[in-house]
Amino acid sequence: MARFIFITGGVVSSLGKGLMGASLAALLQARGYKVRIRKFDPYLNVDPGTMSPYQHGEVYVTDDGAETDLDLGHYERFTGVPGRQSDNITSGRVYSDIIAKERRGDFLGATVQVIPHVTDAIQDFAKNLTEDLDFVLCEIGGTVGDIESLPFIEAIRQLRNGVGEENVCFIHVTLVPYIAAAGELKTKPTQHSVRELTSLGIQPDVLVCRCEHELPQEERRKIALFCNVRKEAVIPALDARSIYDVPLQYHREGLDREVLRSFGIEPEGSPDLSRWEDIAERISHAEGEVTIGIVGKYTGLQDAYKSLQEALVHGGFANRVKVHIRWLDSELFEGDAPSVEALEPLDAILVPGGFGSRGSEGKIAAIRFARERKVPFFGICLGMQMACIEGVRAGGALNASTTEFGDTGEPVVGLITEWMTEEGLETREEGGNLGGTMRLGAYPAMLKEGSLIAKIYGTTEISERHRHRYEVNNAYRDALEADGLTFSGSSPDGLLPETVERDDHPWFIGVQFHPELKSKPFDPHPLFASFVEAAVKQSRLV
Repeated sequence: MARFIFITGGVVSSLGKGLMGASLAALLQARGYKVRIRKFDPYLNVDPGTMSPYQHGEVYVTDDGAETDLDLGHYERFTGVPGRQSDNITSGRVYSDIIAKERRGDFLGATVQVIPHVTDAIQDFAKNLTEDLDFVLCEIGGTVGDIESLPFIEAIRQLRNGVGEENVCFIHVTLVPYIAAAGELKTKPTQHSVRELTSLGIQPDVLVCRCEHELPQEERRKIALFCNVRKEAVIPALDARSIYDVPLQYHREGLDREVLRSFGIEPEGSPDLSRWEDIAERISHAEGEVTIGIVGKYTGLQDAYKSLQEALVHGGFANRVKVHIRWLDSELFEGDAPSVEALEPLDAILVPGGFGSRGSEGKIAAIRFARERKVPFFGICLGMQMACIEGVRAGGALNASTTEFGDTGEPVVGLITEWMTEEGLETREEGGNLGGTMRLGAYPAMLKEGSLIAKIYGTTEISERHRHRYEVNNAYRDALEADGLTFSGSSPDGLLPETVERDDHPWFIGVQFHPELKSKPFDPHPLFASFVEAAVKQSRLV
């Protein structure tokens, strides 16, 4: 039977519950345990798929097509365990499912209530597909005391009673602020947060205390005394130079040891942390550095491109260089005479995915700069589509565009209404619901023999994750290839372009999918490793 670790947060949001959970899962893995991490989100959206990136950061997509919270990206990057639909649930999905059942009459006339119907559904989610696991880690979104998270807190309280106290560990992440004027760390917010949690029926077994300064033994003793936990179970969490140092940092503070002891398991020996030690060594002893510009429309919030940012860092690990990312709002390059001065010092340019027309002309201008100046270029999803539009415009069709932005006489990119999946034909209605109606999840692609991208992958058959509604129009294949933009990859039936590249350029690749979602620090995605390598070569030419 799987054991459950529930992670809550207090005092303020954004304390790093997801990163802590991912690090703990990695430490348990390093001790030989089989783990899976899940996320409970208390908001009423069914999933984050229709939310602005400025509201909730990037939408992380799993192989099976789930649009999930960005924390699932941390989970997968740190553990290598592919996320799936069953690993993320929201209040919206819980209530939607329950209301649908009520309308069908599944409750046989009973009064449908938060307790037991909502709390039972949350418990079922936590326990689903856990038979072959040693530990299931579940992060509760939000902050203890929020009205939205109360059903989740009550559900995990009930679950502990159902599976037995010996099979559940509660970890509470809090803030220990430093008051500069007094020169002191203050433990009172943590005490109040734990009191709030215990008033809801949950006594934490382990406290993880985020702080800017070392947590002295006296403060640890005080927290343990007032919060009713062992002193050794008060774990300091100081800021790290890199998120990939965090597993080693938590191990040094004894997090994995204390969690196992809460289950009555006395740890034997030390975990195998060699992969994390290797990453730490690469961070400490980088042999160079490159600067890569991300030209996008959500650059005001870096979490909007979280997986992309980390994949570039992984590419740096593969090449033993430090990657500096320069965030550039694509609207900077729009206007009658767009300035490209900000692009001049870059060693490579990446245009990521996105939705809507805002900033699209700036992306096209950046792509034109990369093509003409022979600067390594990587276009992802919308970035590939903009590269195709730029290619058609370079051939003389100045009105080339995408139907996503409105009617156009040169629809280089258009809405796809049907495509093949392993289950058969998938269809979409034009003007239908936005949520969950994209080409989502892992799809196979065939790469052209001898192409640059096939050489990078080392194979001609790949599978990558998608999230988009629009596709490059195959009718423009001849025009684009005449301009030098080769269609080097397509869906197995040949109907959907998947990758493009330029033979007359040192490194110019566009992909319709999102390779950043499958990159890991200990297994960098080959496209990002190759892209950073091209940036290194470019830096040496300047």
